[in-house]
Amino acid sequence: MARILIVGGHGKVALLLAPLLVSRGDEVTAVIRNPAHAAEVRITGADPVAFDVEHEDRPALARLVTGHDAVVWSAGAGGGDPARTHAVDFEAAVRSMDAAKDAGTRRYVMVSYFGSTPEHGVPATDSFHAYAEAKAAADEYLRATALDWTVLGPSRLTAGEGTGRIDVEPPVSGEVSRANVAQVVAQTLIEPATIHRTIRFNDGERPIAEALAGH
Repeated sequence: MARILIVGGHGKVALLLAPLLVSRGDEVTAVIRNPAHAAEVRITGADPVAFDVEHEDRPALARLVTGHDAVVWSAGAGGGDPARTHAVDFEAAVRSMDAAKDAGTRRYVMVSYFGSTPEHGVPATDSFHAYAEAKAAADEYLRATALDWTVLGPSRLTAGEGTGRIDVEPPVSGEVSRANVAQVVAQTLIEPATIHRTIRFNDGERPIAEALAGH
């Protein structure tokens, strides 16, 4: 049994992830911005905690993380305002990494996206540019920490079924169901071979446990 903190606990992937973790005996704290979402989160078996990651400081976040065995960052500003995108997808994400260090919680899983890299190639005129910049910078910051980190890079998300099968490091981005992403996060948390790896993936043919173990 592990205690898992999911930041962005009302997101579509997080709502699929929480019951997977609870069903195997983990205790899940789901961090949500809007208290009105608590009832929906509670149905998954997770314990909802209303906390504003955008505005709360590092010590407050460290207190929230304390006692957990792992942090899963699955939050995001949702696009739109570039300033808020930077505040959530970069600044708040970095605070959560620093808070994990302060709390003595070494395991950290970042749910990013397939194309996240400093060389993302998204032009400044594109509305996606602010998100691409923020995610790339946050991922780079995480890789430079002493945490036991994993960066997950799913391709375009779909509402398809959870097949339990993916392709890791495909040559091009395709698509992947949110249900499979949730299964990948759950397996990543218990697979030591994923530590200190950036794992990009599509829906595919290999069982998730096998693909993540590198067999």
